Amino acid sequence: MKAIVDDKIPYIRGLIEELVDEVCYVRGSDIGPDDVRDAHILVVRTRTRVDERLLSGSQVGLVVTATIGYDHLDTAWLESAGIRWTNCPGCNAASVCQYVHNSLLSLDRLHEGMRAGIVGVGHVGSLVADDLHAAGMRVTLCDPPRFCTPTFAETDWSDMDLITFHTPLQREGELATWYMADDRFFQSLRRRPVVINAARGGVIDEAALLRAMDRGLVSAVVVDTWEGEPDINRELLRRADIATPHIAGYSADGKANATRMSLQAVADYLGVPFTLDVTPPALPPDFCYGEPSAEDTKKADALRLYDPCIDSRHLKSEPEKFEWLRGHYPLRRERM
Repeated sequence: MKAIVDDKIPYIRGLIEELVDEVCYVRGSDIGPDDVRDAHILVVRTRTRVDERLLSGSQVGLVVTATIGYDHLDTAWLESAGIRWTNCPGCNAASVCQYVHNSLLSLDRLHEGMRAGIVGVGHVGSLVADDLHAAGMRVTLCDPPRFCTPTFAETDWSDMDLITFHTPLQREGELATWYMADDRFFQSLRRRPVVINAARGGVIDEAALLRAMDRGLVSAVVVDTWEGEPDINRELLRRADIATPHIAGYSADGKANATRMSLQAVADYLGVPFTLDVTPPALPPDFCYGEPSAEDTKKADALRLYDPCIDSRHLKSEPEKFEWLRGHYPLRRERM
Protein backbone atom coordinates (compact mmCIF):
# COMPACT_ATOMS: atom_id res chain seq x y z
CA MET A 1 0.00 0.00 0.00
CA LYS A 2 1.26 3.46 -0.93
CA ALA A 3 0.17 6.73 0.68
CA ILE A 4 0.59 10.31 -0.51
CA VAL A 5 0.69 12.70 2.45
CA ASP A 6 0.66 16.51 2.67
CA ASP A 7 4.14 17.33 3.93
CA LYS A 8 2.85 19.88 6.46
CA ILE A 9 0.71 17.46 8.48
CA PRO A 10 2.42 17.43 11.89
CA TYR A 11 3.48 14.40 13.91
CA ILE A 12 2.62 11.96 11.11
CA ARG A 13 6.13 11.14 9.89
CA GLY A 14 7.39 7.87 11.21
CA LEU A 15 3.89 6.79 12.26
CA ILE A 16 1.99 6.29 9.03
CA GLU A 17 5.00 4.27 7.85
CA GLU A 18 3.96 1.67 10.40
CA LEU A 19 0.66 1.22 8.57
CA VAL A 20 1.60 1.29 4.88
CA ASP A 21 4.47 0.05 2.75
CA GLU A 22 5.43 3.31 1.05
CA VAL A 23 4.88 6.99 1.86
CA CYS A 24 5.56 10.04 -0.31
CA TYR A 25 5.34 13.50 1.27
CA VAL A 26 4.29 16.28 -1.11
CA ARG A 27 3.42 19.94 -0.59
CA GLY A 28 -0.35 20.06 -0.38
CA SER A 29 -0.90 22.65 -3.11
CA ASP A 30 1.43 20.72 -5.44
CA ILE A 31 -0.24 17.29 -5.22
CA GLY A 32 -1.22 16.38 -8.77
CA PRO A 33 -2.49 13.43 -10.83
CA ASP A 34 1.02 12.06 -11.40
CA ASP A 35 1.64 11.91 -7.64
CA VAL A 36 -1.46 9.86 -6.89
CA ARG A 37 -1.58 7.63 -9.96
CA ASP A 38 -0.14 4.55 -8.21
CA ALA A 39 -1.20 5.52 -4.67
CA HIS A 40 -3.88 3.83 -2.61
CA ILE A 41 -4.33 6.36 0.23
CA LEU A 42 -4.30 10.16 0.13
CA VAL A 43 -3.94 12.25 3.32
CA VAL A 44 -4.39 16.00 2.79
CA ARG A 45 -5.28 19.33 4.33
CA THR A 46 -7.28 22.22 2.89
CA ARG A 47 -4.74 23.19 0.23
CA THR A 48 -5.41 20.12 -1.94
CA ARG A 49 -8.49 20.09 -4.13
CA VAL A 50 -9.55 16.46 -4.29
CA ASP A 51 -11.82 15.74 -7.23
CA GLU A 52 -12.14 13.81 -10.48
CA ARG A 53 -9.33 15.79 -12.11
CA LEU A 54 -6.93 14.69 -9.38
CA LEU A 55 -7.97 11.09 -8.82
CA SER A 56 -9.44 9.83 -12.09
CA GLY A 57 -7.42 6.82 -13.20
CA SER A 58 -5.65 6.45 -9.86
CA GLN A 59 -5.81 3.53 -7.44
CA VAL A 60 -6.78 5.72 -4.48
CA GLY A 61 -9.45 4.06 -2.37
CA LEU A 62 -9.30 6.30 0.72
CA VAL A 63 -9.03 10.07 1.09
CA VAL A 64 -8.42 11.49 4.56
CA THR A 65 -8.41 15.21 5.27
CA ALA A 66 -6.71 16.07 8.55
CA THR A 67 -9.13 18.97 9.05
CA ILE A 68 -12.64 19.60 10.30
CA GLY A 69 -13.74 21.27 7.07
CA TYR A 70 -14.01 19.29 3.86
CA ASP A 71 -15.22 21.77 1.25
CA HIS A 72 -11.96 21.09 -0.66
CA LEU A 73 -13.19 17.53 -1.29
CA ASP A 74 -15.67 16.81 -4.07
CA THR A 75 -17.51 14.36 -1.84
CA ALA A 76 -20.27 13.68 -4.36
CA TRP A 77 -17.74 12.56 -6.96
CA LEU A 78 -15.73 10.55 -4.42
CA GLU A 79 -18.84 8.67 -3.36
CA SER A 80 -19.93 8.08 -6.94
CA ALA A 81 -16.44 6.70 -7.68
CA GLY A 82 -16.58 4.37 -4.67
CA ILE A 83 -13.75 6.17 -2.88
CA ARG A 84 -14.04 6.38 0.91
CA TRP A 85 -13.36 9.73 2.50
CA THR A 86 -13.13 10.96 6.07
CA ASN A 87 -12.49 14.22 7.88
CA CYS A 88 -11.59 14.94 11.50
CA PRO A 89 -14.67 16.48 13.13
CA GLY A 90 -13.94 18.28 16.37
CA CYS A 91 -10.18 17.74 16.20
CA ASN A 92 -9.27 21.39 16.80
CA ALA A 93 -12.47 22.65 18.42
CA ALA A 94 -10.75 23.51 21.71
CA SER A 95 -8.01 25.33 19.81
CA VAL A 96 -10.52 27.55 17.96
CA CYS A 97 -12.32 28.16 21.25
CA GLN A 98 -9.03 29.31 22.78
CA TYR A 99 -8.51 31.63 19.78
CA VAL A 100 -11.94 33.25 20.20
CA HIS A 101 -11.58 33.56 23.98
CA ASN A 102 -8.11 35.10 23.85
CA SER A 103 -9.02 37.42 20.97
CA LEU A 104 -11.85 38.80 23.10
CA LEU A 105 -9.47 39.11 26.06
CA SER A 106 -7.02 41.05 23.89
CA LEU A 107 -9.80 43.36 22.72
CA ASP A 108 -11.13 43.70 26.29
CA ARG A 109 -14.51 42.48 25.08
CA LEU A 110 -15.08 39.42 27.28
CA HIS A 111 -17.46 40.78 29.89
CA GLU A 112 -20.35 39.47 31.94
CA GLY A 113 -23.73 40.49 30.57
CA MET A 114 -22.61 40.96 26.98
CA ARG A 115 -24.83 39.38 24.33
CA ALA A 116 -23.08 36.87 22.05
CA GLY A 117 -24.48 35.33 18.87
CA ILE A 118 -22.91 32.08 17.70
CA VAL A 119 -23.53 31.06 14.10
CA GLY A 120 -22.90 27.34 13.68
CA VAL A 121 -23.05 25.19 16.81
CA GLY A 122 -21.17 22.04 15.93
CA HIS A 123 -18.05 20.86 17.75
CA VAL A 124 -16.44 24.33 17.69
CA GLY A 125 -19.51 26.48 18.20
CA SER A 126 -20.67 24.33 21.12
CA LEU A 127 -17.38 24.82 22.96
CA VAL A 128 -17.41 28.54 22.22
CA ALA A 129 -20.98 28.76 23.54
CA ASP A 130 -20.05 26.97 26.77
CA ASP A 131 -16.97 29.14 27.20
CA LEU A 132 -18.78 32.44 26.68
CA HIS A 133 -21.66 31.32 28.92
CA ALA A 134 -19.12 30.49 31.64
CA ALA A 135 -17.76 34.02 31.28
CA GLY A 136 -21.22 35.38 32.06
CA MET A 137 -22.26 36.31 28.56
CA ARG A 138 -25.81 35.84 27.29
CA VAL A 139 -25.57 33.45 24.36
CA THR A 140 -27.86 33.10 21.34
CA LEU A 141 -27.38 30.04 19.13
CA CYS A 142 -28.09 29.86 15.40
CA ASP A 143 -27.95 26.39 13.88
CA PRO A 144 -31.26 25.43 12.23
CA PRO A 145 -30.29 21.83 11.30
CA ARG A 146 -29.29 20.98 14.88
CA PHE A 147 -31.67 22.98 17.03
CA CYS A 148 -34.59 23.93 14.79
CA THR A 149 -33.67 27.56 15.42
CA PRO A 150 -34.65 30.26 12.94
CA THR A 151 -32.43 30.52 9.88
CA PHE A 152 -29.56 32.98 9.90
CA ALA A 153 -31.61 35.47 7.87
CA GLU A 154 -34.58 35.13 10.27
CA THR A 155 -32.53 35.62 13.46
CA ASP A 156 -32.49 39.06 15.04
CA TRP A 157 -28.82 40.03 15.35
CA SER A 158 -29.44 43.70 16.04
CA ASP A 159 -28.80 43.61 19.79
CA MET A 160 -25.64 41.47 19.81
CA ASP A 161 -22.33 42.68 21.25
CA LEU A 162 -20.48 39.82 19.59
CA ILE A 163 -21.24 37.65 16.53
CA THR A 164 -18.86 34.79 15.84
CA PHE A 165 -19.07 32.41 12.87
CA HIS A 166 -18.29 28.67 13.07
CA THR A 167 -20.14 27.16 10.11
CA PRO A 168 -18.87 24.98 7.30
CA LEU A 169 -18.77 26.55 3.85
CA GLN A 170 -21.73 25.52 1.71
CA ARG A 171 -22.24 27.40 -1.53
CA GLU A 172 -25.63 26.12 -2.60
CA GLY A 173 -28.89 24.80 -1.22
CA GLU A 174 -31.34 25.80 1.45
CA LEU A 175 -28.62 25.95 4.11
CA ALA A 176 -25.99 27.73 2.02
CA THR A 177 -23.47 29.68 4.10
CA TRP A 178 -21.70 31.48 1.26
CA TYR A 179 -21.90 35.25 1.93
CA MET A 180 -24.45 34.74 4.69
CA ALA A 181 -23.12 37.92 6.31
CA ASP A 182 -23.81 40.45 3.55
CA ASP A 183 -24.76 44.12 3.31
CA ARG A 184 -28.30 43.42 4.49
CA PHE A 185 -26.98 41.64 7.59
CA PHE A 186 -24.55 44.40 8.54
CA GLN A 187 -27.13 47.12 7.99
CA SER A 188 -29.41 45.40 10.52
CA LEU A 189 -26.91 45.78 13.38
CA ARG A 190 -27.56 48.38 16.07
CA ARG A 191 -25.04 47.69 18.85
CA ARG A 192 -21.83 47.78 16.76
CA PRO A 193 -20.76 44.22 17.67
CA VAL A 194 -17.40 42.51 17.46
CA VAL A 195 -17.46 40.25 14.40
CA ILE A 196 -15.27 37.14 14.28
CA ASN A 197 -14.79 34.82 11.30
CA ALA A 198 -13.03 31.63 12.38
CA ALA A 199 -15.17 29.48 10.07
CA ARG A 200 -14.32 29.65 6.35
CA GLY A 201 -13.49 32.43 3.95
CA GLY A 202 -16.65 33.31 2.03
CA VAL A 203 -19.00 32.93 4.99
CA ILE A 204 -18.64 36.71 5.35
CA ASP A 205 -18.77 38.96 2.29
CA GLU A 206 -15.51 40.82 2.86
CA ALA A 207 -16.50 43.77 0.66
CA ALA A 208 -19.70 44.15 2.69
CA LEU A 209 -17.69 43.91 5.91
CA LEU A 210 -15.41 46.73 4.77
CA ARG A 211 -18.45 48.86 3.94
CA ALA A 212 -19.83 48.10 7.41
CA MET A 213 -16.54 49.24 8.93
CA ASP A 214 -16.72 52.45 6.88
CA ARG A 215 -20.20 53.12 8.28
CA GLY A 216 -19.28 52.31 11.88
CA LEU A 217 -21.67 49.33 12.03
CA VAL A 218 -19.15 47.09 13.79
CA SER A 219 -16.83 47.93 16.66
CA ALA A 220 -14.06 45.39 16.07
CA VAL A 221 -13.20 42.72 13.51
CA VAL A 222 -11.28 39.46 13.95
CA VAL A 223 -10.50 37.51 10.78
CA ASP A 224 -8.76 34.14 10.67
CA THR A 225 -10.34 32.70 7.51
CA TRP A 226 -10.29 34.62 4.24
CA GLU A 227 -11.62 34.63 0.73
CA GLY A 228 -8.99 33.69 -1.83
CA GLU A 229 -6.38 32.39 0.60
CA PRO A 230 -3.44 32.86 0.44
CA ASP A 231 -4.02 35.99 -1.68
CA ILE A 232 -6.03 37.82 0.92
CA ASN A 233 -7.73 41.22 0.94
CA ARG A 234 -4.97 43.64 1.95
CA GLU A 235 -7.37 46.42 2.97
CA LEU A 236 -9.24 44.12 5.33
CA LEU A 237 -5.91 42.84 6.63
CA ARG A 238 -4.82 46.39 7.39
CA ARG A 239 -8.06 47.42 9.08
CA ALA A 240 -8.97 44.28 11.03
CA ASP A 241 -8.23 44.49 14.75
CA ILE A 242 -6.86 40.95 14.73
CA ALA A 243 -5.93 39.30 11.42
CA THR A 244 -4.37 35.85 11.36
CA PRO A 245 -3.43 33.33 8.63
CA HIS A 246 -6.06 30.61 9.18
CA ILE A 247 -4.41 29.31 12.34
CA ALA A 248 -7.21 29.45 14.92
CA GLY A 249 -7.18 25.66 15.10
CA TYR A 250 -3.39 25.35 15.01
CA SER A 251 -2.64 24.45 18.61
CA ALA A 252 -0.32 21.48 18.94
CA ASP A 253 -3.17 19.70 20.75
CA GLY A 254 -5.53 20.20 17.81
CA LYS A 255 -2.90 19.10 15.30
CA ALA A 256 -2.15 15.96 17.29
CA ASN A 257 -5.87 15.16 17.47
CA ALA A 258 -6.21 15.56 13.68
CA THR A 259 -3.21 13.34 12.97
CA ARG A 260 -4.42 10.71 15.45
CA MET A 261 -7.86 10.64 13.82
CA SER A 262 -6.31 10.48 10.35
CA LEU A 263 -4.11 7.54 11.28
CA GLN A 264 -7.08 5.82 12.90
CA ALA A 265 -8.98 6.20 9.61
CA VAL A 266 -6.10 4.65 7.68
CA ALA A 267 -5.87 1.75 10.15
CA ASP A 268 -9.63 1.17 9.92
CA TYR A 269 -9.46 1.16 6.13
CA LEU A 270 -6.65 -1.38 6.19
CA GLY A 271 -8.37 -3.46 8.86
CA VAL A 272 -5.43 -3.37 11.26
CA PRO A 273 -5.36 -2.46 15.00
CA PHE A 274 -4.53 1.14 15.86
CA THR A 275 -1.97 1.42 18.65
CA LEU A 276 -0.02 4.53 17.63
CA ASP A 277 0.62 7.34 20.11
CA VAL A 278 0.44 10.92 18.83
CA THR A 279 1.63 13.32 21.53
CA PRO A 280 2.47 17.02 21.04
CA PRO A 281 5.63 18.48 22.62
CA ALA A 282 5.47 19.73 26.20
CA LEU A 283 5.99 23.41 26.95
CA PRO A 284 8.91 24.54 29.10
CA PRO A 285 7.86 25.83 32.56
CA ASP A 286 8.77 29.43 31.65
CA PHE A 287 6.99 29.36 28.28
CA CYS A 288 5.54 32.64 26.99
CA TYR A 289 3.91 32.90 23.56
CA GLY A 290 4.28 36.65 23.61
CA GLU A 291 4.75 39.43 26.12
CA PRO A 292 1.25 40.24 27.42
CA SER A 293 1.12 43.33 29.59
CA ALA A 294 -2.31 42.80 31.13
CA GLU A 295 -2.56 43.79 34.76
CA ASP A 296 -5.20 41.13 35.42
CA THR A 297 -3.26 37.99 36.40
CA LYS A 298 -5.81 35.55 34.97
CA LYS A 299 -5.91 37.46 31.69
CA ALA A 300 -2.12 37.71 31.56
CA ASP A 301 -1.73 33.97 32.15
CA ALA A 302 -4.14 33.16 29.30
CA LEU A 303 -2.35 35.49 26.88
CA ARG A 304 1.06 34.20 27.97
CA LEU A 305 -0.08 30.75 26.89
CA TYR A 306 -1.48 32.09 23.60
CA ASP A 307 -1.75 35.66 22.33
CA PRO A 308 -3.44 35.94 18.89
CA CYS A 309 -2.15 39.51 18.55
CA ILE A 310 1.34 38.07 18.03
CA ASP A 311 0.09 36.09 15.03
CA SER A 312 -1.74 39.18 13.80
CA ARG A 313 1.38 41.32 13.90
CA HIS A 314 3.32 38.73 11.92
CA LEU A 315 0.69 38.56 9.16
CA LYS A 316 0.19 42.33 8.98
CA SER A 317 3.93 42.89 8.61
CA GLU A 318 4.45 40.16 5.98
CA PRO A 319 1.15 39.26 4.27
CA GLU A 320 2.97 37.66 1.34
CA LYS A 321 4.13 34.97 3.78
CA PHE A 322 0.58 33.75 4.55
CA GLU A 323 1.39 30.13 3.67
CA TRP A 324 4.83 30.25 5.23
CA LEU A 325 3.38 31.45 8.53
CA ARG A 326 0.99 28.49 8.50
CA GLY A 327 3.69 26.03 7.56
CA HIS A 328 6.14 27.32 10.19
CA TYR A 329 3.67 27.96 12.98
CA PRO A 330 5.25 28.09 16.47
CA LEU A 331 4.48 25.67 19.25
CA ARG A 332 1.17 26.54 20.90
CA ARG A 333 -0.58 24.53 23.55
CA GLU A 334 -4.06 24.87 25.02
CA ARG A 335 -2.75 24.35 28.54
CA MET A 336 0.58 24.06 30.36
